[in-house]
Amino acid sequence: MRQALAIAESAGGSLDVPVGALVLDPEGQVIGSAGNRREEVADPTAHAEIVALREAAARRRTWRLDGCTLVVTLEPCTMCAGALVLARVARLVFGAYDDKAGAVGSLWDVVRDRRLNHRPEVVGGVLAEECGEVLRRFFAGHR
Repeated sequence: MRQALAIAESAGGSLDVPVGALVLDPEGQVIGSAGNRREEVADPTAHAEIVALREAAARRRTWRLDGCTLVVTLEPCTMCAGALVLARVARLVFGAYDDKAGAVGSLWDVVRDRRLNHRPEVVGGVLAEECGEVLRRFFAGHR
């Protein structure tokens, strides 16, 4: 999570919300990492999780990320939660909860929906205060 936090904090003066994500392979090696890039690349799907998942899939040369772990500083939204389920990510570790758009228990619970064919293990609230502080600083500076 500290690596994901460093990615989020490196956004610096960016207009993008400072969220950091990384994908670890089953051996614990980073195979994908990114921060939010929606504003930078004018792409509504360029959330940190999506960009990191794309990088990991390209590195593995398959869309299936079996055995991999997605680590992200903010609870994923519905798009990102759906993407990690579709990619067959084994484990999700996230920091701050998102009461406004979180889809891993806060507002919705996409990843635990029994109707889906894959449900990853979830560990939430890891370094939640630190992850939340990065976001609070960002939004305080943009109000």
